[in-house]
Amino acid sequence: MNPVSPVEQNAEPALPPAPGTAQHLALDLANSAIVLPGGQREDLLGTPAAAQRWLVERGLAPAGADLRETCASRLRSLRERIRPLFASRVQGAPAPADALAAVNEALTLAPAASLLHWSPERGLYRSTAHPTTQIVEHALAALAADAADLLTGPDADRLTACGSAPCNRYLLRHGRRHWCSTRCGDRARAARAYARRTGRGEQA
Repeated sequence: MNPVSPVEQNAEPALPPAPGTAQHLALDLANSAIVLPGGQREDLLGTPAAAQRWLVERGLAPAGADLRETCASRLRSLRERIRPLFASRVQGAPAPADALAAVNEALTLAPAASLLHWSPERGLYRSTAHPTTQIVEHALAALAADAADLLTGPDADRLTACGSAPCNRYLLRHGRRHWCSTRCGDRARAARAYARRTGRGEQA
């Protein structure tokens, strides 16, 4: 029997993508480790196969890529550096130096220009390096660049954290909405209603 994942054990359906993830893959990466009600967690990059599927679905790797744990680990590591940068931007706090260094390092992993090559069959030619061994480097560079664009571009002021505990996802705010999904919004409204009924809202 195949083991059942925490999400499959959970009666609630998987969360839909948070607002803004279609425009910013770095936001999607930051939200790939999800805290669910009841303390359950889902890591969309938890295994090499899961990380490969995540990259392929977002056009960051070819379908035939064969990623190993080392590659998946590097992707998770970048996620854990991008999240503190998002948190610092939302909170108006200084950006962590180690997170900045990690994102800047990822930005330099893939060449932006077509390089000069030579082969007996073709002679001199130019192409962007993209062998299998560099798939993850290109993905990391693209994700780091998107994170930098989000944090310094016009969408930066819309970046916010979901306001429904224990959700840990980020989103781009639309109007006054601070929830990443309808489910989180319903849970937040229910919590406020309960606080009003019990008088805890006045004590908070």
